[in-house]
Amino acid sequence: MSDYPLFTNPDFDANDYANAILAGEPYPQVHQTQSGIKPRTGAALESAKEDISVAISKLDLSIEDVSKQIKALVTTHHEDLLQRAASVNNLSGSLTSVRRGLDDVDASLEKLRQKIRVPYQSLETNVIRLQRIRQASDALRRTSRFVVLSRRLETQMSELAAFDKLSTAEKNIQHNIADSLSTDQQDDKERTIAKAALTISELAALLDGPEETLDTPGQNSSDINDKTATAMDSLVPLRSVKAVAAHIPVIEEAQFKVTHEMESMIITGLSTLNQSLLASSLQTAYNLRALPILVQRLSRDLCDAVEERIRTAFDLSRISKEFVSKESAPSSQGLLYKSRVRTEPTNITAPQWTAALWARLETLIEDMAACCIKVYTLEKVLKLKKDPASQRSFLDDVLQVLENKPSSTFWTSLGRSLEKYARDAAKGSTFLQQTLSSGYPKLLRLFHEFFAKIAVHTDTVYTASQQSPETIIVLRALSTFEALYLSRSTTRLNEAVSQAFAGGSRSPPGANEGVAIARAVMNELDSARFDPLLILAVARNIGTTLDGATMRAESLIYSDRSAVTLLGPMATPQQIVNGQVATCLYHCWTKLEKVGEEHTESAAALVRPGVKKLRNTYDYIVDPLLTAIRRELASIVSRLHRVDLQKTPDPMAGMAGSSLYMKDLTDKLNYVKTQIFVNFAIEVTQSWMLSIVKYIIRIFVLHASIAKPLGESGKLQLTTDMTELEFALNAFLGPSSKRGLEAAGEEYRMLRAMRPLLFLDTPSLASPTHVANLPPLVVLHHILVRSPLPLPHTMHGWQEAEYVRWVDEHKEEEALSLVEAGLVGKGKEGAEYIELAKRVLRHARGE
Repeated sequence: MSDYPLFTNPDFDANDYANAILAGEPYPQVHQTQSGIKPRTGAALESAKEDISVAISKLDLSIEDVSKQIKALVTTHHEDLLQRAASVNNLSGSLTSVRRGLDDVDASLEKLRQKIRVPYQSLETNVIRLQRIRQASDALRRTSRFVVLSRRLETQMSELAAFDKLSTAEKNIQHNIADSLSTDQQDDKERTIAKAALTISELAALLDGPEETLDTPGQNSSDINDKTATAMDSLVPLRSVKAVAAHIPVIEEAQFKVTHEMESMIITGLSTLNQSLLASSLQTAYNLRALPILVQRLSRDLCDAVEERIRTAFDLSRISKEFVSKESAPSSQGLLYKSRVRTEPTNITAPQWTAALWARLETLIEDMAACCIKVYTLEKVLKLKKDPASQRSFLDDVLQVLENKPSSTFWTSLGRSLEKYARDAAKGSTFLQQTLSSGYPKLLRLFHEFFAKIAVHTDTVYTASQQSPETIIVLRALSTFEALYLSRSTTRLNEAVSQAFAGGSRSPPGANEGVAIARAVMNELDSARFDPLLILAVARNIGTTLDGATMRAESLIYSDRSAVTLLGPMATPQQIVNGQVATCLYHCWTKLEKVGEEHTESAAALVRPGVKKLRNTYDYIVDPLLTAIRRELASIVSRLHRVDLQKTPDPMAGMAGSSLYMKDLTDKLNYVKTQIFVNFAIEVTQSWMLSIVKYIIRIFVLHASIAKPLGESGKLQLTTDMTELEFALNAFLGPSSKRGLEAAGEEYRMLRAMRPLLFLDTPSLASPTHVANLPPLVVLHHILVRSPLPLPHTMHGWQEAEYVRWVDEHKEEEALSLVEAGLVGKGKEGAEYIELAKRVLRHARGE
């Protein structure tokens, strides 16, 4: 067959082929060639161009050739063909037996159909009929219930109409009584409205299809249960019943009236804050299934009312219109000149505008408080009222629909509205910006009044120790004016500091400037002390300002040698400048230290670091100077050891005068007092003088106790020097010290006790009664001076001044241990003095 591909092609058409031969056209056609049939180039294609007879003869030859090929194929495979024919015969018998089996199955199915399908169809028809009967029964039951409820509603509406007539009649009789119904009658009316609302709600449920009517069967795989469930879900709507439809207009009218009464009760309850009336109205709304929507609408109305009040309060165009109307009222209409509406006051009208603005803000605070109290009263009643069946509060039911509680919604809306209109007003009006920023404490006091008014009805707290989140939200809305006020406050503080340091080193700040800075700080704190948050913000700015003042002061301070030199005879310019700056800092920080006593601890904690820096800067000036003074005076006293204290006394010489070092000490004390301390505050120099007096006495007694060798003339000279020292110290303290040297206390008694110590016999040195008021170390020194034993500084190779400085810087026990160490291993040399020293040591240690 491979020689005849044209005729074996599935698309070969004999008619088309014959037509092609008759028409003398090639076959196949061009489109067939393009579709994928590849024509042969042999005799079959070219035969179309030859005569028809030739084509027919070729076809006959081809048919004979094909027949011969078929015959040869059959002859070759005849055995296989016979076997296949036998197999087909056997398969025919098997199919016959299968046919008989299928006929038996069809007969059995027909019998089963007669036994099952017919009863099933009958049962299905009966079930559908039963379901329809049940639907009709349910429709009749609901219709009956509807009729009963309709009659009940008519009765309730009649009672409500009776209350309305009674109220109208009593109003006509008693014009001056606001509440025309008695309390009992009002309660009966509220209960009637609540019952009518419940009846209307049940009627609406019956009309619109109740949520629970008949028991719906569970799902089942059988067709009967599915069809039954489908039929039961399709309840008969009562609105399609003519007897019921006739009552619908009456019910709608009753619903409108009950809703109107409910809204009137809610408005009255919120206006008078009557929780009982409010509870009755909310119960009515709950019975009408309209409680969440009602609460949402009330919250939105109250928030919108507050927003409108805020917008009106900050609207300067309204103030302008009011003033224009007042000014134009007495004028003649014909001669009136109408100028454009001003949004900013003039210098003349500014006080009137300011008063009008504050009056509007006071009214705003009252309106805000009233709305806030209404919101919290509404929420309180919602929290108290509960569903009798489920014991769930009305508030829980409302929150299932609403996102937040009414109070949260109110505070959020209040803060957002207040911030928006306050910011816009500040941007659009310079007058309002200046008025409210300069008068921010007054504005803040208005909000304090707002918090105080609502505190009785709400759980908001605004005290120094605790601030509710709601109050923070409101006050943050005023951040624009607070920032401007704090900026002005900082400017005032910086101006005070700048004025204090305006003179620089040529005219350094003094006591007056320090007091001025402290007064400015205290004024700002006093202005903000009524608000716990404002005072913290002001305190932070004060800390920054004090840091700036410290830096300005540090730039004026001299820390070179000229600031601590005591050469004289006059104080150096650097010392004068440092004294003035120190005086300024002293008066500033001493007055600011009282912040903790007059203000809260939190505010004082913010101011203390700045005050501490002022104190440290003051100490940076004073401490090196006082150290230099002590070092200079100690150096002068140490010259005591240059005096010859063992020379033989001359009985004809009389009483000797004071030593040269004592005269120098007197002159130096006078120089310190008259040239150095005069540059500082008197209050602080008195304490410095007293501390210097104590230090000089201590140093002098220590030096006098180690003066060796010491003869009788030396003792007399020391006594004279002590007398001169007392005069010099008395003069140094001056008349301001009423007690004189007695103010030195223990040191002065030690100086007075030093005189008799010099003339005591040696055994009496260990007697506590004879050496009272003297330190044990001084007594030990004097024992060693009389003995041949070396003094501690001699043993260690120290100078007298070095040893005295070491004793002054260390504890007494360390000094006693140093003396005791020098007594060890001395043998029999000075045994008497060693025993005396040990007795003094035992007495000093309480052994």
